[in-house]
Amino acid sequence: MMQRSSGGGVTLDAQVREAARRWIADDIDARTQAELQQLLDADAPQLADRMSGMPQFGTAGLRAAVRAGANGMNRAVVVRTTAGLAAWLTKHGHAGGVVVVGRDARHGSEDFAADAAGVLAAAGFDVRMLPEPLPTPVLAYAARALHAVAGIQITASHNPPHDNGYKLYLQGGIHLVSPTDTEIEAAIAATPAANAVPREESWSICGSALDDYLARVSTLPRGNARRLRIVATALHGVGAQTLLQALHRVGFDDVRLVASQAKPDPDFPTVGFPNPEEPGATDALLELAAEVGADLAIALDPDADRCALGVEEDGAWRMLRGDETGVLLAQQILSTLDSDRDPDPLVATTIVSATMLRSIAAEFGVRYDETLTGFKWLVRAGDGAGTGLVYAYEEALGHCVDPDAVRDKDGISTAVLASDLAATAKASGRSVPELLDALSAKHGVHQTGQVSVRVTDLSAIPRIMQRLREQPPTKLAETTVDVDDLLPGTDALVITGTGGLRVVIRPSGTEPKLKCYLQVVEHVGELPLAAAKQRAADRLDALKQAVSDLVRGD
Repeated sequence: MMQRSSGGGVTLDAQVREAARRWIADDIDARTQAELQQLLDADAPQLADRMSGMPQFGTAGLRAAVRAGANGMNRAVVVRTTAGLAAWLTKHGHAGGVVVVGRDARHGSEDFAADAAGVLAAAGFDVRMLPEPLPTPVLAYAARALHAVAGIQITASHNPPHDNGYKLYLQGGIHLVSPTDTEIEAAIAATPAANAVPREESWSICGSALDDYLARVSTLPRGNARRLRIVATALHGVGAQTLLQALHRVGFDDVRLVASQAKPDPDFPTVGFPNPEEPGATDALLELAAEVGADLAIALDPDADRCALGVEEDGAWRMLRGDETGVLLAQQILSTLDSDRDPDPLVATTIVSATMLRSIAAEFGVRYDETLTGFKWLVRAGDGAGTGLVYAYEEALGHCVDPDAVRDKDGISTAVLASDLAATAKASGRSVPELLDALSAKHGVHQTGQVSVRVTDLSAIPRIMQRLREQPPTKLAETTVDVDDLLPGTDALVITGTGGLRVVIRPSGTEPKLKCYLQVVEHVGELPLAAAKQRAADRLDALKQAVSDLVRGD
């Protein structure tokens, strides 16, 4: 794609320049035409990356930087993507079906949603547009409730401010998996130029979607206790008002928002990365919790499909890990199941989550499954269709607490159910950390952590994975281990050893990272719980160092 000039400098390949010229001629947006033309005129090296191909479907759709060119999120890419989707839907017998389109408040989201709706309307589909920027779970709920053939949410979830994305649901409000993703990508590649794709502003507004969703969420609480002081943040995303409405509907009225983060702002000015998992992202939330004497802290990511909880423990506030919230909610849901409604219940988590859910499922005598990462797999747990699924979670703060209504992670409904759990515990004189201690005493102390390697050169990740496959470790943190390679099913290595040691190493599906998920387990037995916790913490620290050395050993 690049070549050396006679003077020794780097110039653009003629094919790249011609591809850029064609893209500019075919674009529908004067702003991105000018942006790409400027790069072309300057013979800018980054033009090769801009023209390296359109974004591909990842864990939950397309995500890319908002920028001109084929390899970005822009109006031309959205138009061609949607035209390919329309062609695929028509080919598979869904012509004229309902498609729901929603959006968050990121840069470009309003235009991208309108373009997607316009392409589908012109193709003859019954397009229902959500009336305003709303959380992704509202779109997922509407797509399922309306028996839509597809649902599109314009969002990049918790990605950095310069990104946007195209989250796609198919029938049943479920994410697509292979080979459907490659079929749709092939249909996209076969579409005409963006300026040749028809668009019509003939969609309808799905005005009842939010109220219908909130009505469903209001049925989730198991208990009646409502004395709870809650603090919450939406991290500059679109979840704040929906969260307030959901909590108020079920009787939680003492709710305070982090004011500086309550309104949608696509620049996310107070956080480096708008992800509750990132260090520092929830500092303002925990400060407010301590200031007002809160009982529970709630953090949503920008599109409100993820939910993180904060609690006070030993006089200090901290955020719970996704695995901790996961087992708390599993215990709550399984202990209140209606056997008539759910005669053969199933719970599920992923291969990178802690293993306590397996033990809890065995205690209640329900089915348990582990899947690959991502809710596109979790909601298909068990028999491939998720039959009987009552709860699923992944450690990255994603929880599906009402699979019949939303077949995806849902931060709003998770927050409502978690508030119900915390209020019920408070009414009985217990704290959330005490509930966790009870689970650890019964099922073992499951200490989990992560080692992540963020890269600027994406080729570094496959090099590391190849090295680990060719030279797998035989010992980690003084423990003999076995290595299981999950290829060709997925690009991941699973390392296991005694004492509940488990390490899963895989490339991130949404970020330029190599991610390593760590676990050790200490069964309490005759030990005091505090001693078991300390032993687990010490073992985890040693494992973190060993894994860090392993993956950075190039």
